[in-house]
Amino acid sequence: MNAVRNYQKELDRIIEKIGAAGECAPTLFLHSCCAPCSSYVLEYLRKYFRITVFYFNPNITQEAEYRKRVAEQKRLIAAYNKELTQKVSADCYPIEVVEGDYEPARFFEMAKGLEDCPEGGERCFACYALRLSETARRAQEGRYDYFTTTLSISPLKNAVKLNEIGERLATELGVAWLPSDFKKKDGYKRSIELSKEYDLYRQDYCGCEYSLAERERQKQKRESMDG
Repeated sequence: MNAVRNYQKELDRIIEKIGAAGECAPTLFLHSCCAPCSSYVLEYLRKYFRITVFYFNPNITQEAEYRKRVAEQKRLIAAYNKELTQKVSADCYPIEVVEGDYEPARFFEMAKGLEDCPEGGERCFACYALRLSETARRAQEGRYDYFTTTLSISPLKNAVKLNEIGERLATELGVAWLPSDFKKKDGYKRSIELSKEYDLYRQDYCGCEYSLAERERQKQKRESMDG
C-alpha cells in the first residue's frame, strides 16, 4: 500500500531549500479560483516566490458572477502590493496578475456527459484538469520556475487529485509543479480571517451552474427542515 503523501511537508521542504540557497526568488505562476482562497496562499508564498496570479475560471458560468469575482481578486492584489509601498510587508515580493480569457463554452464542452455527476466527483476532476492545463501551458510559455493552484485550500476540493493532475502536467510540459495542500497549517481558517480583514466577497458555490443548482437544493432542504 502506498504511503499517504503530505503535500504540505513537501512544500515546506522546497521552501526551506529556497531559503537556504540564498538565491533570487523563483517565479511562480499561481492559478487562483477566487480572492478569498488566494488570500492566505498569497500571504504565505509571497515571502518566497515572485508570484503571478493567473485568474482563469471558465467554470463560473454566469458572467456577472465572474466579473464580480475577478474584480475582487484584483482588488486584493492591489491591497497587498500597496502594503509593500507602505513598508508593512517589506520582506515580501510584489504580486502580478494575469486574467485569462473568459470561456464558459470550454467548460460546458468539457462537462458534456458529466452533467449529472455529484459535486466533488468526475466533473469536478475534469474541471481541475481544464484550469490546470491552461495554467501549465502559460507557465511553460512564460518560463516560470513553478506552477500551482489555490484550489487545495478548500475543504471541498480533492488535494490528492489536484496534485496528481499537476504532476502529470509538469511531466508533460517540463515545468515544475509546486505541491500543496493549503488547507493545512490552518490555511483555510486564515483565509476566512483575511476575507474579513479585507472585506472580500465570499461566494457560497463553486461557480458553475451545476454547483449553483446544488446550493439551491441544499438551501431548500434546510428551509423545509426548519419549517
